[in-house]
Amino acid sequence: MKLHLLILVFLISFGVKAQKANASPIYQLRVYEIFEKNKKDFHDRFRDHAMVIMKKYNFKINSIWESKSDSKTEFVYLLEWPDEATMKKAWEGFKADKEWIEIKKQTSAKFGDLLGNIEDRTMVKTSYSPN
Repeated sequence: MKLHLLILVFLISFGVKAQKANASPIYQLRVYEIFEKNKKDFHDRFRDHAMVIMKKYNFKINSIWESKSDSKTEFVYLLEWPDEATMKKAWEGFKADKEWIEIKKQTSAKFGDLLGNIEDRTMVKTSYSPN
């Protein structure tokens, strides 16, 4: 009886681990409106401060772009997360980070608003998405 119980616990444990290992990551697309007048200051802050602090909270940035149209300039980046709960916890930590709060306060006082509209999209790959 004990052996059966031990085998059952092992199989359940293995099944949960296998399920987590096979889970597909989720992606987060962030789009920030930035301004030509202080675009360099935004990039400096993101590169030199935000990305460093994000590493403390296990942000995985896949790519970063800048997009320009006739009416606006946008900063776009793609994050990868193992799951939505991890994403939410990381963002909570980052937003509450004392260093980040102070950097934002200092750069805003020095350069004005560095961001306009912010768009945030959580995305899941379809089963037929190319790798």
